[in-house]
Amino acid sequence: MTTTNTAINTEQAQASLALKGFLDFDIDPALDLIEEINKLKKQKNAVILAHYYQDGEIQDIADFVGDSLQLSQEAARTKADMIAFAGVHFMAETAKILSPQKKVVIPDLKAGCSLSDSCPAPLFAKFKEKYPDHTVVSYVNCTADLKTLTDICCTSSNAVHIINSIPKEKGIVFAPDKNLGAYLERVTGRKMVLWNGACMVHEIFSREQITKLKHRHPKAKIIAHPECEAPVLDLADYIGSTSGLLNYIKKSSDQEFIVATEVGILHQMEKACPDKLFIPAPPNNGCSCNECPHMKRNSLEKLYLCLKYELPEVVLSEGVIRDARTCIDRMLEISEQAGLK
Repeated sequence: MTTTNTAINTEQAQASLALKGFLDFDIDPALDLIEEINKLKKQKNAVILAHYYQDGEIQDIADFVGDSLQLSQEAARTKADMIAFAGVHFMAETAKILSPQKKVVIPDLKAGCSLSDSCPAPLFAKFKEKYPDHTVVSYVNCTADLKTLTDICCTSSNAVHIINSIPKEKGIVFAPDKNLGAYLERVTGRKMVLWNGACMVHEIFSREQITKLKHRHPKAKIIAHPECEAPVLDLADYIGSTSGLLNYIKKSSDQEFIVATEVGILHQMEKACPDKLFIPAPPNNGCSCNECPHMKRNSLEKLYLCLKYELPEVVLSEGVIRDARTCIDRMLEISEQAGLK
């Protein structure tokens, strides 16, 4: 009995280290991961939420696939006891904030976010002190700690509605994405104080390379996420969130699209419209920089392990959950009023 318990404890410890990204953990190659994951979901009354930027095999096994707004709403209303969040860390934190009574796990604890990392809460707190009369709007791609310093959260789906909901005489501090902030300034006509943060993936797209690609595919529409830099957005026929881009290609009569966002979204686009051509926008070099390395840390194997061992768990203090929830609730309220789903 002691030997068995020791073996189980050792296996769990190894799995925990693997999920935290510290070592590889061997899984029997004969194991049907899809079948095992589905069994674990039923046994543990768990739900899998996956972002559009995940690998296709993870999207296909998820109970719900969406962008940040959709995933936030799903996390708030799920009846599951456990949420396995196949995304990056700030997304899992948001799920925990909205469902504090539920266990939230993530396939890889090191799945972070370059944009979120670009705005440390202690530095932003000092920055915020310079603008005491301003409303702070933070893009959801930020840490739970930054959300405690925020008045209203937003996603790329609802950001325009959030900015327009603030009285025009009120100043706005926008964090952490300077590119999304600049786009919102242009669309809403509001001048805002912008934090100097950005997403490493969306900043890598090359205007010159996209222009060359357009010459090879003259009928292709260029669609882009608003986290891209202004020179890329200036080329775009349509600018929108990941869900917005997906809805656009579904409704469009066009057959070819150059897509300037993380390439994971192409999986859903190809499933929705298999007769259409989707071309990933090229970066400014020869690397695969249009793939988010943080999103791609998650794998089917790690998803299986995190469901089996319920690790790594996302844990937040009651104070952070309380203070961070205010800005998210305000966002969801405004989104509901605007009819955004």
